[in-house]
Amino acid sequence: MPVFLEQLLSNGTTTASVFASVHSHSVDAFFVAAEELGARMICGKVMMDRNCPDYLQDTPESAYHDSKSLIERWHGNGRAMYAITPRFAPTSSPEQLKKAGQLANEHPDTFIQTHMSENLSEIAWIKSLYPDHRDYLDVYQSFDLARDRSLFGHCVHLQDREYQALAESGSTITFCPSSNLFLGSGLFDYQRAKDHNIPISIASDIGAGTSLSLFTNQSDAYKICQLQGISLDPFESLYRCTQGAADAMGLSHLIGNLNPGTEADFIELDIKASPILHQRLVRCNDLAEQLFAISILSDERVIAATYLNGKLVYKKGSKICGHNSTNGLRYLSNGSM
Repeated sequence: MPVFLEQLLSNGTTTASVFASVHSHSVDAFFVAAEELGARMICGKVMMDRNCPDYLQDTPESAYHDSKSLIERWHGNGRAMYAITPRFAPTSSPEQLKKAGQLANEHPDTFIQTHMSENLSEIAWIKSLYPDHRDYLDVYQSFDLARDRSLFGHCVHLQDREYQALAESGSTITFCPSSNLFLGSGLFDYQRAKDHNIPISIASDIGAGTSLSLFTNQSDAYKICQLQGISLDPFESLYRCTQGAADAMGLSHLIGNLNPGTEADFIELDIKASPILHQRLVRCNDLAEQLFAISILSDERVIAATYLNGKLVYKKGSKICGHNSTNGLRYLSNGSM
């Protein structure tokens, strides 16, 4: 867990929505490590009771009780926030999704995170598993899992009704461009989601993506839009990774910006770390050109430092991770965790 969090920070990500494993102790380990860093993180135990290896299965009842215990232990404890996490509808029985919805109704300020409409074969699978439902989203809706603070990953192949229903529910689409390109899932219809005023955030889906860097994912998002005749504005692209993501999750009063009273999570950039980026930036004429160059040509090399709640937790060339009660920040040399 410390290694994963270090990778997030070294890529400039200060808050992430994270799928843990099906095991409760994976959530405990993640939040303990995040607490040591002082990081505001969202995480949840995966709920998965079918169509998976036996050793990764839980049950509707065990998933409910384990998740409820984790919510009571972690949600709102310091900067920790819990996400009810059915992996996706094909790996949860109707009985388990009903339990997930029960949790959501009992704890309405928690998040819900899952996947939806990533590829066409998955959608066909959903139709075979849930033949009485109108579409993929309808499965989640029928179990009270589509609401504000619901985060639906991918959403590449949505039907007309689903766009409208997502907008009405207040749910968020988590656009994972690098993952979609790597797997050949399809091209997310960014403009159509935007036209329906659905909140959109840009994410890495590192389980299937190729980079934790949101700069790299912005670049891939731009390319996906270009293939559909849309030019993604650099200000808008940055917004989808910062305040826009925080707005979508109802957290912009805490994170995603540097407004008075927020928690001062921010990064410093070293634009000379990427020679091609530096060469381009010195020829830019305005801020829009600069942001475009940064969004297209940057990666983890440009992250000079990362701060959480105003405290330095990562500095390029050294690892600065965590607090302790007597010495403040703990400095760790390269290669040690």
